Amino acid sequence: MANKDNTLISIQNLKVHYPIGGFFDRKIVKAVDGVSLDIQRGETLGLVGESGCGKSSLGKAILRLIDLTSGKILYNDLNLAALSPSQMREQRKHLQMIFQDPYASLNPRMTVGQIIGEPIKTFKLAKGKEVEERVQELMETVGLSRRFIKRYPHEFSGGQRQRIGIARALAVNPEFIVADEPISALDVSIQAQIMNLLEKLQAERNLTYLFISHDLRAVRHLSDRVAVMYLGKIVELAQAKEIYEEPLHPYSQALISAVPVPDPEIEKKRERIILKGDVPSPINPPRGCHFHTRCPFAIQECKLHVPKLVEVKPRHHVACIRISSEHPYIRENAEKNRGAIGLNGS
Repeated sequence: MANKDNTLISIQNLKVHYPIGGFFDRKIVKAVDGVSLDIQRGETLGLVGESGCGKSSLGKAILRLIDLTSGKILYNDLNLAALSPSQMREQRKHLQMIFQDPYASLNPRMTVGQIIGEPIKTFKLAKGKEVEERVQELMETVGLSRRFIKRYPHEFSGGQRQRIGIARALAVNPEFIVADEPISALDVSIQAQIMNLLEKLQAERNLTYLFISHDLRAVRHLSDRVAVMYLGKIVELAQAKEIYEEPLHPYSQALISAVPVPDPEIEKKRERIILKGDVPSPINPPRGCHFHTRCPFAIQECKLHVPKLVEVKPRHHVACIRISSEHPYIRENAEKNRGAIGLNGS
């Protein structure tokens, strides 16, 4: 999928299944259902998809914040999935997270200085007066005044609280950060500031991001590559510019068509793709391709075969049995094969 020599995180057939219900009606939620993905050093990989598709579960699983069902997570060739809790603790200074809710993720009983200083003390990166000096430097790095060091989270705005969360993640000099919907709880005017801050920090500190968001415009702005997730599986992976200009998977096409264009003339002529039906339950996902129940191009074989994520164009991977390197455009394929018996009228 990518240059192995430059791979920082390699996810291999990762599964996260949650048991729900009681003893007699036990069911399994397949939040992440066999994801394989490489994340390159210094890049931002955007992860998009509808609510409930498994984006956040994947991000938390990479950092071992939730239990894995199976699979490997290789960080610099070290399998994080096989580490004991104490061994994983040692790796956490390299792998950090920025959470979605900037208020719920901060301890309301701790001052900003204590919140940012806690990981520095935990990993013994400094002591005494050095801790406070380091905290103040981090506050300035993320755009907060040093004089706020003794204030509590409730005394800050949403954007300022997210800056505190970013400073806390940076406190241990991590190499990889999972940013889980870091701007979704913020005002639109503040979102751009936080995105610019993340870009600035990445350039200064050579950070690698997994940027999870449902805001497709934000993902396009920040990401080098984009992975599209549907019902626990990656259905498309490509360079950000290519996936926005020429998405190949029908689900990606529907998502991208929903992104508004600031030019009213272009927006008026643009085709909006509306998917029929609701997202199936991850408790009982459809057999074969999970997307076939909503896909306008589905045929009988889609119900029988689980598509693999394969490279159909240079550095452009798609999981669809109707798309190949010889025939990458599904609409053209469907028109050529109108005689095929479809599931959804195709």
